[in-house]
Amino acid sequence: MEEKPKIKLELTNLDKVTEIIGWVSVLVIWILTVVNFNKLPDIIPIHYNEIGEADGFGGKANILTLPIIATVLYLFLTILNYFPYAFNYPTNITKENAIKQYTIATKLVRYLKLILVLIFGFIVFKTIQNAKGQANGLGIWFLPILLAVVFIPIIYAIIKLTRKTKI
Repeated sequence: MEEKPKIKLELTNLDKVTEIIGWVSVLVIWILTVVNFNKLPDIIPIHYNEIGEADGFGGKANILTLPIIATVLYLFLTILNYFPYAFNYPTNITKENAIKQYTIATKLVRYLKLILVLIFGFIVFKTIQNAKGQANGLGIWFLPILLAVVFIPIIYAIIKLTRKTKI
């Protein structure tokens, strides 16, 4: 089996903006959590069911797990995105198609990690509101919207990755 070409991709301006928004979002999650931590009651919602209602409760220190997980995942995906040749692709990667395939795949990962951080940020925000009695759950639309913003781009990218390009 032929080894995939190792190519360093140049970031577009949109890629750079997406990265900046992602890092700022990670920072905002931490600020939101730290600023509100002492204002939280001792028991807060820590789990929500499929219709967005709180169905699990725990100590307020549990709120820290959300920014920790968001940060670790964002860092991991950022590092992973430097090695697009390590990804699995639905087509064979050649010297001729590597740049196109790697570009599509890294843009998808960049988008997904931003969405991931925004989702974690929303959950932190709503958990703080729920704990303070200012809201009730995540909302019935949370899960359908989450699934749409994650899976529609994945399906779109798979279609683009499997399309044959004219040489």
